[in-house]
This record gives sequence, C-alpha cells and structure tokens, in this order.
Amino acid sequence: MYKNNLRILEDWYLKFEGTITAFSGGVDSSLVLYLSKMFLPDTSIACISNSESLKRTDFQLAESFCKQYNIPLEVLRTTELEDKNYNMNPSDRCFYCKNHLYTDLKAIQANYPGHVILNGTNQDDFKDYRPGLRAASEFEIRSPLAECGLDKQNVRQLARHFGLPNWNKPASPCLSSRIPYNNMITAEKLKQIEEAEEVLNIHGFPEARVRHFGNRVTIEVPRALISELKEKLAAIEYSIKNLGINVIEIDEEGLVSGKLNRQLRFENGKSV
Repeated sequence: MYKNNLRILEDWYLKFEGTITAFSGGVDSSLVLYLSKMFLPDTSIACISNSESLKRTDFQLAESFCKQYNIPLEVLRTTELEDKNYNMNPSDRCFYCKNHLYTDLKAIQANYPGHVILNGTNQDDFKDYRPGLRAASEFEIRSPLAECGLDKQNVRQLARHFGLPNWNKPASPCLSSRIPYNNMITAEKLKQIEEAEEVLNIHGFPEARVRHFGNRVTIEVPRALISELKEKLAAIEYSIKNLGINVIEIDEEGLVSGKLNRQLRFENGKSV
C-alpha cells in the first residue's frame, strides 16, 4: 500500500517548482517536509512559528529534524496571542491562529517565486472540528497528504518506512487547546500547562494532557495508565503545585484528544 501512496505523492509534488512547509515538528508536517526534500531537493524549505502555544520540546525536535535532513528552516514569531480574536479563545480560535501563520507564510512566499505553501493536514483531520481548515482554504494552502488520500495510519506507515525519528510521536496539539473555549489564553497559562505536562513526562507518562480551568487543572493519561498515575500522584502534585496551580484532579475517563470540543453547541448540525 505504501508504495502506491508514494507514487501518488511523487506525482503530486512534481507539479511544483518548490515548497514552503508549515512545520510543527509533528509526524504529519514532518512527512510532508521529508517528501518535499526527497522529490524537490533543492527547492524545499520549512517554516515554524516559535510562539507561546508551541512546546519548547516540539520546537527543538523541529530544529533537530531539519538539521538531520539538511532542510533550510525559517523561524517565525507570530503574534496571535496579542489578537483578542485569538486570546479570548472563541470556538473558532484556530482560524485566527492559522490566519496569523498563513499571513506570515504568504510574505515569505513572495521571496520564493513558484513555491507553494503546504501543511500537514491528512484525511482524518476532516472528521474533527478544525476551524483552521477554513483559513487554509482561504489562503490557498495545499495539503499533499489529504489531497492524495492519506489518513493518519498511512502517514505513520510511510514515516516509519523512511525511518523518520518521530514516526510514532504522540499527537501534540498546541497548548492553547488545553484551555476551555471562552476562557482567556495567557502566556502564563500556556507556560503552566507546558511545565505541568513536562512533569508528567518525567514521571513516565509520554502521552498526557493538562487541561487548565483557571484555579484548577485536570490530568489526562491513557486509561490503562490511570492506576499508575494515582500511585505517583503525590510527587506529581507537589511539582505541579509549585507552578502556581492549586487544585489538581485526575480525569477518570482518560486521555481523549479534542475533549474540550464537546462543550461546543451545535446548531443545524454545525458546531459554532
């Protein structure tokens, strides 16, 4: 199957002179970038936004990835946190985030005639509520994985085939996704979330979410690991409380990606 996907992707890439990949350090955009380098070796660059909502570890992994594969990397500093349309955290927050990113990428594109801007969207992303997809459409951003019919399983299969260092890296959505809609996003909250998740990583939970509810947080780990989390909770609580968080709770349901989207109202079958 992966050989057929690879042929389809090669035909897709070779239609363009060069590419500018919106890079996050995750497996999806890493595969998009790796394939760009493979099929268009002299005309592929990466761009990453080193903003407050990106984990420092993900930024470092992205830098390391580009060095490993000799891919030019341009670092942006987007300012979405200064935009009230973003920091007030409406249900379409991701649209405004991507609007800032793609505006900056379009400015870079002006310096690279013939280059197309790519993102890491795959087919499975269309099954979730992702307002950032609207921004991609408005800015005419291309999505080779989705356009060639690849889902997340296909992505990991290809990434593993090429030996990409992050082929099995757990999903790492932006830190702002840990704050409930209509609760203001601040740099302090994002820092607390990041450092609290680092605590969990150190204690043996590589897949974890810390949801920030103001004066309290909830911890999500895979359901099978909740018993282990409870055994280690005293040490974890001590470290997290030192970050300025007073109340720490375990989410007994376990880790569910996109859980905060459940709070969205639905009108006429569409989320708002």
